[in-house]
Amino acid sequence: MNDVILFAGTTEGRKIAEACRGKALTLHVSVATEYGEALIEPAENIRVLPGRKDAAQIAALIRETGASPVIDATHPYAASVTKTLQDVCAELQTEYVRVLRREEHELTENCIFAADTAEAVSFLNSVQGNVLLTVGSKELPHYAEVRNAAERLYVRILPLMDGMKQAEALGFSGKHLICMQGPFSEELNAAMLRAVGARYLVTKDSGTAGGFPEKIRAAKACGVTPVVIRRPLQEEGIGVEECLALLGKRFGFTADQEKQVTILGTGTGDPGSLTLAAEQTCAEADLIIGAERLLETLTRFGKETAAAVLPQDIKNIIDASGARKIVVAMSGDTGFFSGTKKLLPLLAEYHPAVLPGISSVAGFCSRIGASWDDAVLASVHGRACNYVAKARRNPKLILLAGGEGKVEEILRTLTEYGLGQVRVTVGENISYENEQISRGTAVELCERSFDSLALLLIENPEAATMPVTQGRPDEDFLRTQVPMTKQEVRAVTLAKLRLPRTGMLWDIGAGTGSVSLEMAECCEDGTVYAVEQKEDACALIRDNMRHLGIANVEVICGKAPECLADLPAPTHVFIGGSSGDLREVTEAVLRKNPAARIVLNTVTAETFAEAVTLVKSLPVKDVDIVQISAARSRELGGYHLMTAQNPVYVISFIGGGDG
Repeated sequence: MNDVILFAGTTEGRKIAEACRGKALTLHVSVATEYGEALIEPAENIRVLPGRKDAAQIAALIRETGASPVIDATHPYAASVTKTLQDVCAELQTEYVRVLRREEHELTENCIFAADTAEAVSFLNSVQGNVLLTVGSKELPHYAEVRNAAERLYVRILPLMDGMKQAEALGFSGKHLICMQGPFSEELNAAMLRAVGARYLVTKDSGTAGGFPEKIRAAKACGVTPVVIRRPLQEEGIGVEECLALLGKRFGFTADQEKQVTILGTGTGDPGSLTLAAEQTCAEADLIIGAERLLETLTRFGKETAAAVLPQDIKNIIDASGARKIVVAMSGDTGFFSGTKKLLPLLAEYHPAVLPGISSVAGFCSRIGASWDDAVLASVHGRACNYVAKARRNPKLILLAGGEGKVEEILRTLTEYGLGQVRVTVGENISYENEQISRGTAVELCERSFDSLALLLIENPEAATMPVTQGRPDEDFLRTQVPMTKQEVRAVTLAKLRLPRTGMLWDIGAGTGSVSLEMAECCEDGTVYAVEQKEDACALIRDNMRHLGIANVEVICGKAPECLADLPAPTHVFIGGSSGDLREVTEAVLRKNPAARIVLNTVTAETFAEAVTLVKSLPVKDVDIVQISAARSRELGGYHLMTAQNPVYVISFIGGGDG
């Protein structure tokens, strides 16, 4: 008999079933749910059997079909099902084959591990902060026992009616119930973590097929701690390819070859910029995937094509395609602001090859006779970029632009922020018939129109002499009667903030904006929210932004803590003024991000006493208190006398206490 029983319900099970379609065996596929049944298409030799089965039903199925082997491709956390299958096969002396997905040990550094659901619940009860729960609906009753579960937990489950009803019955509803079908990209996971203000992510090590790497990478990118529930059984098994090889040898067929996926750079656009390796790969391909603009230049190969740009769309096409040799075409070079970076981890199961191409920068610089080994490279094509700061700080900046009116916007912004005299070379449609090179200053070119596909070389000789130290002289800032943190105190405050190159920063009680603006200079790839309740001070901050050429500051005119609710969660916060609401403001910050780094300054003894009491009562760590006493010289006759400034207390700490 050529009968085989496959217990599926996973990606691996579906792949095995699909590979056996039309082969010389009869495959009985057992799935637990109607949803699992819908994912496997029956065929003449494939019989789909929905519904959960106990030991007696499994034994009856084996006896009825005489099947051998029984393939267990169930989820690695379905321990009870696996144990039942092993026991039944042992009793009936039927061959048992376990198909396992690889554990992702290399990703789990700095994760919290729990042996089971009970241990995960216990851990969550020992800490504070919101939780994104991504372990499915089966264990939800246990997680309902977490302290303040309905307020702290955000549950992500499949959009199945039974699961949704159960979640709502347990108190998870509204924005706390996310019903979506994966797979989820790293970006989507990160967006969800930020949207719910998560401090912890609870997940199982479900392997690459279960989207585990995307969850862990997203958590680490957002500063969220992953809580990983260990697999219930330490098993041995084989992979999908080994299983198919076993079946092919047993039943006399050759399993379909694994798909060969190649991601290649198509160069600057014209057919002549395609490398010989890329030409040969396209000539041998069964399917070419890419943006419509790229596919137009590749139609000469006479291959089937599919238009897609988003990484998940590309993967979906590859998964569903019967093609064996697949090319994913990327513009320019695969390593220069290419979709390749996001696509590679998504296609890990296919082990894609990567063929580089000629980048737009290489093509552009060759046209204008410029080197680019000493240039800073950046892109505003579909992404945020603080190009004003980069142009101020670097003698040579090459900027990749994309989108209608983007070049004009860049030139106007440079002019508005005091960089109108920098030299700019604009290259449009490099390598195409309508290629055009334009040169001039930013102010000279800002009234012209340019194509959406362009690069800019921005040269600023004055950048070489720009100071890189923090603590600008007070005279650099436009002044009125609005209070300002003085240079010496500002330098220490910035040092205590320990600012990264990128981040989400708040300056509460911003005054003239002196701290906000220097925070923005230090954190040029981040965003600073300058919060100030006085309208004249807000106007002064905006004037100082233009005066100093600093663009990555958002001015929020309102009173804290009320105006903080709608701001993105901060990574670093300076509290220079709280109008008597120090506790309320600090607690509002920690609600947004329990792990935020906070620095607060105080001049009066009363506020200092309040701040020390506050810090002792909050779940914070790494508390550091410094008193700064500075004096400045003034000339009197032929002498220099020192005039003392008010002593200032600088208190810094990080959120992170246990509940």
